[in-house]
Formats: sequence, structure tokens, C-alpha cells
Amino acid sequence: MRKMLTIISNVLRGGASRNGAELVSEGARIVVSARTYADFTPQATFDIKKCDVHKLEEGPAVQAVLTREEGLQYYRTMQTMRRMELKADQLYKQKIIRGFCHLYDGQEACAVGIEAGINLSDHLITAYRAHGYTLTRGGTVREIMAELTGRRGGIAKGKGGSMHMYTKHFYGGNGIVGAQVPLGAGVALACKYQGKNELCVCLYGDGAANQGQIFETYNMASLWKLPCIFICENNKYGMGTSVERAAASTDYYKRGDFIPGLRVDGMDVLCVREATKFAAEHCRSGKGPILMELQTYRYHGHSMSDPGVSYRTREEIQEVRSKSDPISLLKDRMLSNNMASVEELKEIDVEVRKEIEDAAQFATTDPEPPLEDLCNHIFYNDPPLEVRGTNPWSKLKSIS
Repeated sequence: MRKMLTIISNVLRGGASRNGAELVSEGARIVVSARTYADFTPQATFDIKKCDVHKLEEGPAVQAVLTREEGLQYYRTMQTMRRMELKADQLYKQKIIRGFCHLYDGQEACAVGIEAGINLSDHLITAYRAHGYTLTRGGTVREIMAELTGRRGGIAKGKGGSMHMYTKHFYGGNGIVGAQVPLGAGVALACKYQGKNELCVCLYGDGAANQGQIFETYNMASLWKLPCIFICENNKYGMGTSVERAAASTDYYKRGDFIPGLRVDGMDVLCVREATKFAAEHCRSGKGPILMELQTYRYHGHSMSDPGVSYRTREEIQEVRSKSDPISLLKDRMLSNNMASVEELKEIDVEVRKEIEDAAQFATTDPEPPLEDLCNHIFYNDPPLEVRGTNPWSKLKSIS
């Protein structure tokens, strides 16, 4: 402690020309740094909610070990997702982001927990609420924000927008409801064929869960024992329709019939992580597919064109925020077990806000892709194929 005070004293003396706020910030950072190795709990074990199971003799663990480093990483990633979506909301209302835009805030524990339970060499495909997964799969905030604004520096070069983002081993955002599920099974078939011990995580929402193509895919995946984790992100509403009004059975984890299933607390990152690890081990052991239902909640409406309060009350949203928020749950766990300090988490918040603001600045100043790029990247080969003797992409001209 005496050494720490001496360090702070030296900093204060050496920084006399700087303002008081800078000195306080510097001192706080040193206090946090000094506590990092001395006072913080390096890891803790937490009781987590037991999963409901279908056609399984046992389910995932009901205790989870969290290290300090993991906790800080999860916290930073979830805060980045949250702030990124709130900035997207702001830019959309300013008409800087146009078209379709489906936000993910409230569901952060799903994406972060899933990613913590698989490998980056595994594969993932999802629906149009894809910003969070683009981030966990290796995309940067700058690339995502620039894609939302249709700029050249976007992750799909400004031509995909909110619903169509891709990275290595991440097959997008898909705009057609439920269409990504058979595609994901195809990726899982490739995993099995190549024998690399990889799997595919295939995500869809409760609104898509009644699609016929999903049940066809269940059948093929089960017959062929594909290494596929089907995940229904049940956020309680398909567009503006509650699950109770849309489905005769809301036990989505049982919908695979002969496929084993888990129902998981999707607001708890540790629950999601442990369930995903369990599911991944099931797939890698050659037992075929498994189905997970993540019970979660979205704070925004279905899309930016939906205010989100015509079919549910503001009080309902606020109650979920106050009792089940995934970021607050993780934060409280870490603070109550001395795994982090309030100052340290605030420092992360400040860094995340700056990253988002810098990305938004880039996304509003980066040039739009030129017109001649419009029809590029359609065909795999280069130059593109001749189609009936025409080459329309070479003749495009702006008339504005």
C-alpha cells in the first residue's frame, strides 16, 4: 500500500502542469493497476440456473467457474454491443442509417456466451439481427458501423447493410425468415465431410421457429448425424406477435422431436456458455445435432420501424431491464465477489464509448462505394461471366 501511495505521489508531482481531472484519472488507473494483482479474486464459482432438458439423461453443469480475465472480456464485449446498437439507433433516427435495421440490445449474453463455448474455427450462421455476432466473429466496430451507413470501409464494402454482414466462418445475417437454418445444416454437412472436428451453430428466432424448412432440416440433420447446434433465440415476440399467440407449443427446445434439446436462461452469459460447451461436446462426439432454446429479450422493437410498445408495455421492458439485464448481472457478480472494482468497470465504459464514437465518426465520413462497384462481387470469377452477350455492370452511369 505504501508503495502504491508513493507511485501516486510521484505521478501527481510529475504532472503538476496537467488539470485535476487528468490527475484523478491517472491516479484511479494506478490504483486499479496496483489492485489487479494483489487484491482481486482471480476466479470464482457461481451457481447458475438449471437447464430444462429433452431426450437427455443429464444437462449442462449447474455451477460455472469464471476467471477475472474472462469476466472483464465478457463485460467489455457486451458493453460494446450495447453501445454500438444504441449509436445505430441514434444514427437511424438521424436518417444516416437507412433501410432495414434490427438491433440486438438486451440479447448480448446469447452472442457472448455462445462464442465463449465454441472455437473461432467453428462456424456460425444467423438471421438478420446479426450485428452482435459480426463483432464476436472478428468484425470491428468501425467495419460494422460503416456497413450500417453504406460506406466503402464497411465489412461488406457498404453493399450489404444491416442484414448482410460476413466474416471468416460467419455466414451472415440472412434476411429471409428461417432460410439460414438449411444453409447452416449444409455447413455442418461440410464439417462432417471434411472431418475437421468442427461444428456449425445455426441461429433463428421464435418467429422463424414455425417455418416448415426448419423441420425438414431437423430431419436431415438427425438422419445424417450432422454436427449442428440449432439455437432458437426466443426473445418472446416474433415481430409484434407474442410467442403464446404464434405457437401452439412454446417449448421450442422440444421441437426437434428426436433431436435432444436444452432450454437455457439466455440473459445469463454463464448459463449460455456452459450450455453451449455441453452442446458442442455432444456434436463433436458424433451424436449428431442438438437444439437449444435461449430465453432472452430484446429492448428495441423488432426493427427500427417498430416502436416496440404497441404490443407490450413500457413497464414490461423496464422490469426486464431492472431484474434480468445481462450486463448488470455480470457486473454485480464481479463486484460482489471482488473480481473487479467500480472504477475499473467505469474505465472500460469510457473506453467503449470512445471506440463507438470514433467508429461513428468514421462511418459518417468514409466515402460511399463508387457506382462502378455496384455489380462487383456477384460472380466468383473475375472478370464476371458474360450473360447473353451483355455486360451491364460496365455500362452503369450516374444520372444524378
